[in-house]
Amino acid sequence: MERNLAVAVPRFVRVTAAVLLFASPVIAMQVRARDPEWVAPAKEAAKANPLAGRTDAAAGGGKLFRQRCSKCHGADGHGTRKGPNLAHADVQAQSDGTLFWKISSGNSHEDMPSFSFLPEPQRWQLVLHVREIGNGSLREP
Repeated sequence: MERNLAVAVPRFVRVTAAVLLFASPVIAMQVRARDPEWVAPAKEAAKANPLAGRTDAAAGGGKLFRQRCSKCHGADGHGTRKGPNLAHADVQAQSDGTLFWKISSGNSHEDMPSFSFLPEPQRWQLVLHVREIGNGSLREP
């Protein structure tokens, strides 16, 4: 019995490792790609975040994100099948004004809702939180 167990455990470990190795690309593919054609107008992209540098405002953005965005973008913002990874370099390279515009206007082609019903300061707080997702400085709730 012990001999069979000694053979079975390493086999189980090898099989599990193989499954994880081959499954990881499939899991990674389940994060929705960002729409490269969804581009903010130049005037909107040039807007500066009036809350930039306000750590108190960034904490509020985290709360809003958990309430409004995590269902699609994941609790950590690294994406799901419903929403892209917000930590990705191509998202983080976008201006604050672009992110604000996208949060405000939504994208019906990609099922991104408009959050224009939120007050402007709250949408800017979400932009601050998206930046925190990108630089790995997320705050705990």
